[in-house]
Amino acid sequence: MGKDRVSYFYHPNTPLHYYGPSHPMKPYRMKLAHHLILAYKLYNKMDCYRCHPATAAEMAHFHSDEYVQFLSKITPDNLRQYGSVLQKFNAGDTTDCPVFDGLYDFVQLYTGASLDGAVQLNQQQADICINWCGGLHHAKKSEASGFCYINDIVLAILELLKVHARVLYVDIDVHHGDGVEEAFYTTDRVMTFSLHKYGDFFPGTGHIQDVGAKDGVGYSVNAPLQAGITDETYLNDLFIPVFDKIMQVFQPGAIVLQCGADSLTGDRLGCFNLTTHGHADAVKHVKSYGVPTLVLGGGGYTIRNVARCWAYETSVLLDEPISNEIPFNDYYEYYAPDFELHLKPDPSMENVNINLDSIRTELLQHLQDLQGAPSVQMQQVPPSFRILNDDQNEDGEDSKKQKKPHDAELYDNVD
Repeated sequence: MGKDRVSYFYHPNTPLHYYGPSHPMKPYRMKLAHHLILAYKLYNKMDCYRCHPATAAEMAHFHSDEYVQFLSKITPDNLRQYGSVLQKFNAGDTTDCPVFDGLYDFVQLYTGASLDGAVQLNQQQADICINWCGGLHHAKKSEASGFCYINDIVLAILELLKVHARVLYVDIDVHHGDGVEEAFYTTDRVMTFSLHKYGDFFPGTGHIQDVGAKDGVGYSVNAPLQAGITDETYLNDLFIPVFDKIMQVFQPGAIVLQCGADSLTGDRLGCFNLTTHGHADAVKHVKSYGVPTLVLGGGGYTIRNVARCWAYETSVLLDEPISNEIPFNDYYEYYAPDFELHLKPDPSMENVNINLDSIRTELLQHLQDLQGAPSVQMQQVPPSFRILNDDQNEDGEDSKKQKKPHDAELYDNVD
């Protein structure tokens, strides 16, 4: 069997946006990750695409028209004109979702990349599609939440459901994937599997007994964890056995994997003790099933470690071994003092997870009780969000600039 065909989606403008000086979300981390991927010469092992900006109509496939219009109009300069509307949509300086310059451009770009990846998977143009700028799993239908404004994951899953009877969503961010779970809580066509810190921790959802409703009962799978979990306990006690059972029972046609890097040791907001090896081993295990997979970013607030993680996971997805010695790049100084790719666990962090056996047993029993993969009568496949011929974009212009794989010169010109 040959290597997977991997597509990589990135737009140079996405990392230029700025939430504010004291905000922990730094889109700039995407540039660090991108340049590390370039420095390891992984870009010439995959097809690289500059994503299209998602349109309002595309985003309104999940989000309310009123909310999308609000995002398109709001700016730091007209903020005061919106008054109570800011509270309604949970945006502004009193929330964790500030209004910053270029906000709408930002959400268009990270969302467009996820949609492009989903379309490529549907059209069998790739086996794995990567958008490290996406994975914003907290956004709700009509509300920003947890640094997230548009839920690119939900929109990508809706696209995948046009072709695939069942889609599995897997979330290894330290925070519960609440926005995605909520969107599909009553359907059996999407199963959500989230491993996350639970308790006095944002967003406060994701109890093991939150299993779905109506037709979706049994199709929300939550593994509530505590601080300090290690590679071995995370993978062997929970992730691998539960994921394997999900694949046996649910048999998805496509997978969306959210790879939030805030579950790594040393994260500014996280509290787990995973290394880059452990985090990537979860990605590797998902990949081993050979199911078409959309791989997304997510949280991650120690930006040098986010870059390490996603560069390494790109190599894992490509089956291309890379050195632990970080190659010289424009952001080399960020990796001082050791200039090494891989993280070591914090020996001083206590693993307070004492009930993993009972969590695993309950989840496996829960999955065993399902009646098997739901059968779906697929009708004629609806059109993709973007319907383009080979040579034109939606403005009738030559689309080769958008569709052409990046080469080294183009990457160099990004900055």
